[in-house]
Amino acid sequence: MVRRLVDVVGAATALVATAPLLALAAVGIRRASPGGVLYRAERVGRGGRPFIMYKLRTMHARRRADASVITGAEDPRVFPLGAWLRRLKIDELPQLINV
Repeated sequence: MVRRLVDVVGAATALVATAPLLALAAVGIRRASPGGVLYRAERVGRGGRPFIMYKLRTMHARRRADASVITGAEDPRVFPLGAWLRRLKIDELPQLINV
């Protein structure tokens, strides 16, 4: 119970502290590529329960017909700002919502 409280308070604090960075990234994503700012994917969590994982979108929203499912290092679907967000792991920050 105490550990869960510490996890939730820590995640909420980190989310508030990084909100300005997330807002800047969101504006950059909207300018770099049309589409939503967040990427959503279903994952399996503790006890086998599915949950929705959120990340900042780092790839173009439209999927090309010849595109691979796996993202490579030089994948053309990743826009330049997206590559920078990935390199610094900023695209992972919205996952704090899942704590």
